[in-house]
Amino acid sequence: MAILLVGASGATGRLLVEELLNAGQQVKLLIRPGSKVPESCLHNQSITLIRSDFQPINPEVISGCESVASCLGHNPTLKGIYGQPRKLVRDTVRLLCEAIQKTNPQKPVRFVLMGSAGVRNNLLKEPVPFAQQVAIGLIRLLVPPHADNEQAAAYLSRQAGSSVEWVVVRPDTLTNETKVSRYSLHVSPVRSALFRPGKTSRINVANFMSRLLTEDVLWEKWKGQMPVIYNEEF
Repeated sequence: MAILLVGASGATGRLLVEELLNAGQQVKLLIRPGSKVPESCLHNQSITLIRSDFQPINPEVISGCESVASCLGHNPTLKGIYGQPRKLVRDTVRLLCEAIQKTNPQKPVRFVLMGSAGVRNNLLKEPVPFAQQVAIGLIRLLVPPHADNEQAAAYLSRQAGSSVEWVVVRPDTLTNETKVSRYSLHVSPVRSALFRPGKTSRINVANFMSRLLTEDVLWEKWKGQMPVIYNEEF
């Protein structure tokens, strides 16, 4: 069986590919036409590269996959932030879930979505200070990718369907490190993502996502939740 990954050309997605390959997994990469992937992905027998515009997603892409992961995000440019498609992540999550349903899997497919600590888990009615509510409201209006991430998490948690089990991984401020380090996992944020943010290295996010996709005990612990991940401070 294989793991399907979207967003493999991004900074965290590339690291997730490496983590999955190091774990001995077969990986399918669903890539938009024109997106670049590392040269090493083009000649690796453990990787299947599928180019598609995601409109719609052919259920055959999901066939043979027990798990799906998304590290998809908007490019940090004016066009990427304010241009179309505004709902890239949410729409891709929806299309993937619809494709999964059409395959009628014998057991639910694992779906791991990379979100952010600024996305509230409304299933838990997480308390948010008033000042942060106001600030998040402004960000929601002025920075479309944040609203996209919120709606993607909401869709996965409420509308994914019976053929999908899910986890939304919520890192705080992302940093670039070369090695996996110790990290802590929390049901809800223990810091303010706006006023007292923590740090989370991309490689730690990739490591945790890979483990969720491949370790049954860890999956059973976190499925149906939105764990927040921080680098441990020393």
